[in-house]
Amino acid sequence: MNTYILMGLGIALLLTIVLMPIFIPLLKRMKFGQSIREEGPQSHMKKTGTPTMGGLVFLISIIVTVVLVAWLADLLSAKVLILLLVLFGYGLIGFLDDFIKVVVKRNLGLTSLQKLLAQIVIAVISFFVLSGIDFETGVTVPFTDISLELSWFYVFFIVFWLVGFSNAVNLTDGLDGLVAGTASIAFAAFGVLAIYQDEIGIAIFTFSVTGGLLGFLIFNKYPAKVFMGDTGSLALGGALAMVSILLKQEFLLLLIGLVFVIETASVILQVGSFKLRKKRIFKMSPIHHHFELSGWSEWKVVLVFWSVGLISAAIAVFLEVM
Repeated sequence: MNTYILMGLGIALLLTIVLMPIFIPLLKRMKFGQSIREEGPQSHMKKTGTPTMGGLVFLISIIVTVVLVAWLADLLSAKVLILLLVLFGYGLIGFLDDFIKVVVKRNLGLTSLQKLLAQIVIAVISFFVLSGIDFETGVTVPFTDISLELSWFYVFFIVFWLVGFSNAVNLTDGLDGLVAGTASIAFAAFGVLAIYQDEIGIAIFTFSVTGGLLGFLIFNKYPAKVFMGDTGSLALGGALAMVSILLKQEFLLLLIGLVFVIETASVILQVGSFKLRKKRIFKMSPIHHHFELSGWSEWKVVLVFWSVGLISAAIAVFLEVM
């Protein structure tokens, strides 16, 4: 593997491990504790007060690492800068949402409309930046050479993809270590594909994210000492979607990020069923709560979902590079 890719992985990992023990006590002193929704599983109420906004640490680690390593490798390209833009932009939206929740004490944070509009703005800016580098506006059908040309309609696809997956990862972030594990797997899978396509700059980014997440997982695994908050989950979802776009593997994200797709589908099905039939399909959605209420331990749910994410990502990569 390219030396710079390993540097990105290692530096982001070490930076996160070093910074997190400094950041967690600071969050506690500032009383930046998580508020747990009363309608959620009662077993989660004991998590009230656990420091949140931990995503800020791995985002700082990732951004510093990517800028440093990509600069040293002379690969600080437009594509890498676009990824940093999306990571920072969606992270900023999440930070504002978390800040309002924990500091202003408005438990719902930004309104749904405010969050949606901000997400759309970042996606549209990304589209125009891509347009400036003559980026292909077709979407590729996985495991084929077929590309569907969208032209200017590609802007709507980018908006849908970035907004959709940022919210999908956000919905998945409900159990200790769940998103940190599944997202690190997904970014590593795309990192392998980036290497296969000789997109080393993108590979530096993806493996830097993987390193930052693995460092964060040490503190976020059950029982979590810190949560990533919307600061982390929105940034990860948006960046993951943009990686798939830059590698022209948009629809492959549906398989690599299968856990996020399932979690989102469970919410859509639950809401739709209740509105149409006045009946619930699951005991609670997203679906990870359904398994908790079915008697599974939180750690068992996380391990099973990690396994699903690992298997689906491995299948996607194998089928694409074979």
